[in-house]
Amino acid sequence: MVLAMILIGNVVVARIEESVVRNTAYATSQYMDSIIAPLSQDIAETDDLPPGARRALDEVFNNTPLGDRVVSFKLWKPDGLVVEASDKSIVGQHFAVTENLTAAFRGEIRADFEDLNDEEDQGESALGIPLLEIYSPIREVWSGEVIGVAEFYASAIQLERDLAEARRNSWLAVALLFLAVGSLLFLIVLRGSRIIDRQRETLTRQLDDLSAMSANNTTLRQRVQQAAARASAMNDQALRRIGADLHDGPAQLLSFAALRLDNLRDSVGDTAELDAVERAVKDAIREVRSISKGLSLPDIEARSPCDIIRNVAEAHMVRTGTDVVLTCDMEGAADLSEAAKICLYRFVQEGLNNAWRYASGIGQEVSLTASQGVIRLRVADRGPGFPDRMSPAEASDFSGIGLSGLRDRVESLGGTFKVGPRSEGPGAMIEMELEAEAS
Repeated sequence: MVLAMILIGNVVVARIEESVVRNTAYATSQYMDSIIAPLSQDIAETDDLPPGARRALDEVFNNTPLGDRVVSFKLWKPDGLVVEASDKSIVGQHFAVTENLTAAFRGEIRADFEDLNDEEDQGESALGIPLLEIYSPIREVWSGEVIGVAEFYASAIQLERDLAEARRNSWLAVALLFLAVGSLLFLIVLRGSRIIDRQRETLTRQLDDLSAMSANNTTLRQRVQQAAARASAMNDQALRRIGADLHDGPAQLLSFAALRLDNLRDSVGDTAELDAVERAVKDAIREVRSISKGLSLPDIEARSPCDIIRNVAEAHMVRTGTDVVLTCDMEGAADLSEAAKICLYRFVQEGLNNAWRYASGIGQEVSLTASQGVIRLRVADRGPGFPDRMSPAEASDFSGIGLSGLRDRVESLGGTFKVGPRSEGPGAMIEMELEAEAS
């Protein structure tokens, strides 16, 4: 704004000075033309003025109010010849034709204020007073053609005072205007700044509240995940106890019953019914032992994740006679909690069972990786996959209770669960992601 004020102030002052000088020059020129033009008509034919015209000019500029105001004059011919002047020493001399003189010969009225730098201005410059230099064209009376130029040097002491006052008033007006505009802008910005400060304080409070709420939600989520992990661990412990009880209780009793049936063969004549009962008892023993084995878990607390999924895959290959391609890269991953290890075990166990059941064990693959704090476990096969036009939600429920239980187990630890067709080629896959910190 200060730079703009200086620029505008200079422009306004310059325009005022230009207008004042031009108006003063016009008024003086019109007055002088009415006096000088009738006495200067002879220069159209000659380079000299008659004696009568010279005397008349001397009388006009000596000891008269006009002479007090116009301190010097020159009468020019187009070629730069001074025909008549107050300073008689330059009469008859030729000088360089200046820009103002050229413009005056074209019929323009020109004026300069305190600009006495031309060669012919030495005498006027020596006076040491402010002068208004006016170039007024002299026209031939009957043709209107410019035949010469009258140059006047008018005393400009009062003009200098007027211009100084005009400058002061102009700068004062510009300064007051910019002060008013600046004050208005300051008030607008001040009010806007206060509004922004209030809004920022409000947003800061809201952000603090949200941060506290987020921290509280994070704590609650961690507690829920920890509770879910403990519940899952307790559930697995209960299943292990049930499996052990089935193995040590009903399985042993059924085995004893099978032995007793063998002892009864000699005392029974018809053994057909006895054989049927013996087959049923042995089938029951196998079912109980299978259930007991499925419910029990190996000692996985001290094992690494790679060992856990490798043991599950090897047991599956021995039980089903199918191959499993295993990939495990847990380099740099933190040790997992017991609940997370149990989740990995059950995930691979259920995934391989489904691959064997629905895909006949074709192209079974297990992949466990850790990257950027995220653990990814994927079980896939190259079987027929899911039926056509099945949505992802329908695919999630396609394999029944097993996958739903896996989803609940994974999500209870804060992970994500995916099920669907393989991204490359035929087949199905299940995939889980678990943050290492949450595990």
